[in-house]
Amino acid sequence: MLPSYVMLDLETTGGNPVSDRIIEIAAVRVEEGREVARWSTLVNPGRWVSPFITSLTGIDNAMVSEAPRFEAVAPRLLELLDGAVLVAHNARFDHGFLKNEFQRIDIDLRTRLMCTVRLSRKLYPQHKSHGLDAILRRHNLHSAARHRAMGDVDAVLDFLALARGELGVERLRRAARELVSGVASVPPHLESALQDIPDATGVYLMYGDNRQPLYVGKSLHLRARVLSHFQSDHATGRDMQLAQGTRQVEFRRTAGELGALLLESRLVKELQPAFNRKLRRTVPLYAWQLADDPDARPQVRLLELGDLQAGLPERLHGMFKSAKAARQALLALADAHGLCARVLGLEAGTGRCFAQQVGRCRGACCGQEDGRRHLLRVQLALAAQRMQDWPFSGRIGVREHDPHTGRTDIHVFDRWCHLATVHDEAALDDALDTRSALAFDVDTYQLLRKRLLAADRKPGLSVLTFGTAASSARRMSA
Repeated sequence: MLPSYVMLDLETTGGNPVSDRIIEIAAVRVEEGREVARWSTLVNPGRWVSPFITSLTGIDNAMVSEAPRFEAVAPRLLELLDGAVLVAHNARFDHGFLKNEFQRIDIDLRTRLMCTVRLSRKLYPQHKSHGLDAILRRHNLHSAARHRAMGDVDAVLDFLALARGELGVERLRRAARELVSGVASVPPHLESALQDIPDATGVYLMYGDNRQPLYVGKSLHLRARVLSHFQSDHATGRDMQLAQGTRQVEFRRTAGELGALLLESRLVKELQPAFNRKLRRTVPLYAWQLADDPDARPQVRLLELGDLQAGLPERLHGMFKSAKAARQALLALADAHGLCARVLGLEAGTGRCFAQQVGRCRGACCGQEDGRRHLLRVQLALAAQRMQDWPFSGRIGVREHDPHTGRTDIHVFDRWCHLATVHDEAALDDALDTRSALAFDVDTYQLLRKRLLAADRKPGLSVLTFGTAASSARRMSA
């Protein structure tokens, strides 16, 4: 099959290569089709072996308690692997565990990989399942020690011998070499052709079984970013779970990074992918709005930003995860600056507030301080938390152009709310004529603030201010 390879299998305490450990290793080295070395050992993982793992493998805590630790068996394993291709059934799993074990003893494991799950899929594409149990059943093979490391190694070697007999040595050798020379180790059951993903800016979506959304990401270089998810030396168990669980990958191109960021944010909120932690905001956010009238009571009003269907109003301060947090922050400012909690609406009643009675309020509650002066002091106290007002008189477009593809996108905004992304004049006219309710999103607000400040300096990005829809539409090609 290959000039020199090591068929390897591991048994472990679980499926996470970072937190779990190896409890058994088996390896058979084959050179020019001939077995030249066979080795197996139990390994003391330094932790408890669960009853589930014991029921699956037959390996219990008593068996590994006297076994050597991984650092003691590592030299023998490195000797076997020297100059050979590491072959395993679901090689990414075994390699991820070995990589982490060797890193713990300050050794950087570098070896070429080949996965026999992918080999089976390549040789027998007519079959749907290529797990070891499925292979044994369909080829009428038997394992005397299933889920023990050497038993599984021998089962895979039997499969290779059968494939060589059925399909010929040359076909087996050619398929193995193609897999070893591949640019990335991808999940065995990945149904998407990663080579079709362009090296362009956009968003990619990773799906699991039954089209379950797993992850949404964006990149300036889609193909390289997607392939990076399928590297064999994952830093965390979460990375490995995502790569192993992925069945399909889709992509959507954009004209630039802003479009990719907007699309990523929207898709994460819509699909709620299991592996996205950021951008999945479900908690409401609150801000204080300062009154225009100094005689208004209260002089500040608490707004829930998610309820703002007309976009972000002016004179907003702070961004809090709860109404309680907003009130606590304002009370702290009132205490620090001698503001009146009653005028701020934080204390009920009439007449002198409690703070004024103890000398910590300047008396806006009882006429000793002018309302205009108090409102000015509130404004100064909140100045550091002021949210930026919408700096335009109406709707704007942020234009992105990709000179390599010729694609132009215009992202239409009004009062920090994203209305649409359009690609032609007719769609732009529709977006400008639409008078639907605006939905404020804090991620879009923060993103657009950064992009507006940098718009004149970033190549391919410009801000368009619109008059009428007809005159604006002509700016698509400007």
